[in-house]
Amino acid sequence: MLKIFRGFVLLLLSCMGVAHAADSGWLTAPQNDHARIRFQAEKSQGHLYGLLTVELQSGWKTYWRSPGEGGVAPEITWKNGEKAQWYWPVPSRFEISGLTTQGYHKKVVIPMIITGNPGDVLEGTLTLSTCSNVCLLTDYPLHLDFNQPVDSGFQDAFEQAMRAIPADSGISDDLSAHLVGSNLVLTGTTAGEWRDAQIYFDPLEGGIIPGDPQIKSRGETVVITTPVTDEWGEKPASLAGKTLSFVLTNHGKAQQTTLTVGADKTASTVPDTSPVNVGQMLLFALLGGLILNLMPCVLPVMGMKLNSVLHCGTDSARIRLRFLATSAGILTSFALLAAMITVLKLTGASLGWGIQFQNPWFIGLMVVVTFIFALNLFGAFEMLLPSSMTGRMATAGGNGLVGSFCEGVFATLLATPCSAPFLGTAVAFALAAPLGELWLIFMLLGLGMALPWLFVALIPKTAQLLPRPGRWMNTLKVILALMMLASSLWLATLLNQHLGNMLSSLVTLVLTVIALIAFIRTGKRTGAAFWLVVITLAAFGGYQIRGVVQDDDTAASTVESGQHIAWQPLSEEAITRALADGKRVFVDISADWCVTCKVNEHRVLNQPEIIAALNQPDVVALRGDWSKPSDLITAFLQKRHSYAIPFNQVYGPALTDGEILPPLLTQHTVLTALKNAKG
Repeated sequence: MLKIFRGFVLLLLSCMGVAHAADSGWLTAPQNDHARIRFQAEKSQGHLYGLLTVELQSGWKTYWRSPGEGGVAPEITWKNGEKAQWYWPVPSRFEISGLTTQGYHKKVVIPMIITGNPGDVLEGTLTLSTCSNVCLLTDYPLHLDFNQPVDSGFQDAFEQAMRAIPADSGISDDLSAHLVGSNLVLTGTTAGEWRDAQIYFDPLEGGIIPGDPQIKSRGETVVITTPVTDEWGEKPASLAGKTLSFVLTNHGKAQQTTLTVGADKTASTVPDTSPVNVGQMLLFALLGGLILNLMPCVLPVMGMKLNSVLHCGTDSARIRLRFLATSAGILTSFALLAAMITVLKLTGASLGWGIQFQNPWFIGLMVVVTFIFALNLFGAFEMLLPSSMTGRMATAGGNGLVGSFCEGVFATLLATPCSAPFLGTAVAFALAAPLGELWLIFMLLGLGMALPWLFVALIPKTAQLLPRPGRWMNTLKVILALMMLASSLWLATLLNQHLGNMLSSLVTLVLTVIALIAFIRTGKRTGAAFWLVVITLAAFGGYQIRGVVQDDDTAASTVESGQHIAWQPLSEEAITRALADGKRVFVDISADWCVTCKVNEHRVLNQPEIIAALNQPDVVALRGDWSKPSDLITAFLQKRHSYAIPFNQVYGPALTDGEILPPLLTQHTVLTALKNAKG
């Protein structure tokens, strides 16, 4: 509103026709030679505009509209009862005799709009308080005659002064305030990050004056804590429902805000903005990358590398080169991920760990690549590929340096749907951090994932601890092929969100049939292992046939009533409504491509105790599906400084700001959070 009004004022001035200006000239007082003032006014289009300029000697200060814990704001008493609307520039904060005050030093220009009809002469008295080691209260008589000639330039000076007035937006639309103990705590977020934030409070209703604030920020979150006392120096019983007015600044911008103070809170609900230990985040990144090697997504590639080591025998040089090539592939992939996220961050696009799996073309590419790797392990290339390509694909798939490099690349790509312990924390920090720290975190993630490979490259003799080559390698090769095929078929099921259930099932069925034929054509048709694989693939193919002919409604009808959670769509409004009704809220954000989400779902969320707890009358279960791009879910996560899934959060009467749960859920964690939320 202030921005609109300011623009209206400037428009009126720019359209000014005949104007009558008056100027008091520079005024001083005999008892105060530390300050001088000047008042200018101009009548135009039925409006009267005023401009007060105060210049102070070094070490002297005057006051803002709300002086703080001491001082008196400037005031003009008009002779004929005129009224003035003052527009205050951003003040500064300083201490005088142990009191925190708000005001100006050196020079300040204050524009105002005056109502009334003074005629040809405007008269009044300015009362100005100026302070250094002592304070002086000085009166300056104002006499402005609109019939006297004055210097031009008032319009430019007034426009410049109005541009310095704080706007009513531009810094944050997400601000809230609560009484926490004896402190008023204001929290908020901004687009980008907070830099050199400052705040200047007006008194609250009842003469409650905020004291010297402590401002802590991290990334896009700021927490401002200031003591509050009433006019008797006592802590207020409550601030809920009171109107709070303040000016907030951030990196050279200023915003005037008025809001209603929310319900009183406890200290545990205040966001943590303590400085992040970058060294700790680097350690988390290293550990998170290392643990990625144990994720089910990566194990097939680990097995392929094991197979290639066995073929190298005791040739230390070949082993070292192979593992160095794989490490290079891992580090290159993480560098490419960092570059991709850098571009997304600079263009303002959505950020998140594993979001490439929201793209059907990427999923399709990964299906093809992993399927080719699986058939390569089955030894089926000669049946599927032209002879000119067979050699190159076989080499790239497993036996050359290029193949080892590709193994590192695909191990990384297959790892991105997994949110390992430590990884989510490191990624969240990286995505909210400056670009330099983002790259450092991602390269440490790559180094952590490459550590086992680098260890073998450094000490090739460790590879000799493996059993000697023999017939068991053929069985291992089949197992590795099945693991890689399982990865390919799982990736094919992710196309369900993009192609629909029938087409996705058809693709998976075709891949299963091709793999079954390839295995029968190339495998030895004797032994229990052969028939076990054939029966398994045939059974899975039959299962997919059912998926082709059965629609989603039929599948959904198989869920027994009362044996599932009554999920509702995720939204901020749903959380607000539930809290207003005194209910608890459980938030779950997952995706089909998120392996950790599926682990949580089967191990925790599908258990009878959790289903019963989330179906209680006072519990609202909200679910967001991030399988495909969603601006709503992206904004929801970013507001909570999270960029990876699974994401779970619990709200309630005792947890109005919500408690974020760890990535790997346990039944105890969920039930305890729900109990604490009830209060």
